[in-house]
Amino acid sequence: MTIGFIGLGNMARAVIGGMLDKGIVKPEDICGSAKTEATRKKMEDSCKIRTASSNREVAEQAEILVLAVKPQFFEEVIEEIKGISWEGKTIISLAPGKTIAWLQEKFGQRLPVVRCMPNTPALVGEGCTGVCASPEVGSKARDTVLEILGSFGKAVEVSEKMMDVVGAVSGSSPAFVFLFIEALADGAVAEGMPRAQAYEFAAQAVLGSAKLVLETGSHPGELKDMVCSPGGTTIQGIKMLEKNNFRGTVMDAVITCVEKSRKM
Repeated sequence: MTIGFIGLGNMARAVIGGMLDKGIVKPEDICGSAKTEATRKKMEDSCKIRTASSNREVAEQAEILVLAVKPQFFEEVIEEIKGISWEGKTIISLAPGKTIAWLQEKFGQRLPVVRCMPNTPALVGEGCTGVCASPEVGSKARDTVLEILGSFGKAVEVSEKMMDVVGAVSGSSPAFVFLFIEALADGAVAEGMPRAQAYEFAAQAVLGSAKLVLETGSHPGELKDMVCSPGGTTIQGIKMLEKNNFRGTVMDAVITCVEKSRKM
């Protein structure tokens, strides 16, 4: 099986790295294209995959083709490759805001398309990817795609109408978490802790808290209550966050991302 990538940016590197780490394919089974020779050379050297300067060449070779370019370049890429034979091929799209119907319209035919939304924690094998497939995707191809997407974290099937929400709660939210970690660390620095140490404490606290939610299955509110002793320090911090509309602001941020995605 040959897996092709058009675009070799961060997300493509995460997917390729996950597949190679899990032994799903060998480096020689992967081919990719990128605009610059420097990017292609970097992937050849780091992952030992095959590369090409032509998107069409990659599309012709691939049985599973991953479109990993930015959304604004999709139409240009599709124009380059849509004249090839698609017999036995499946397309994976990593673009936010581009529906299955939109992709099939641009290709001019009802091709097997899997739309997915990974996030940047995929770079460290802890991604969470929302997945939906067109009816043309066969069960064998679907299982292969889920195996690929699960190689760098979790892959969760959702209805397509939820994909814009996935993009917000999973795709955009790492930026919110990074901002939160930075703010936690800034507070510690303000009270005298060295910055490097503050980042370590803040990041590890977020990592551990997330694992508690996932591994215990407990409601986040229940876990919060476990930390908030009566008359203690934590409940005073919670009070300050609530006073400044912390939860409402986070909810608004997610909703804003969803609305933006729906307009793309």
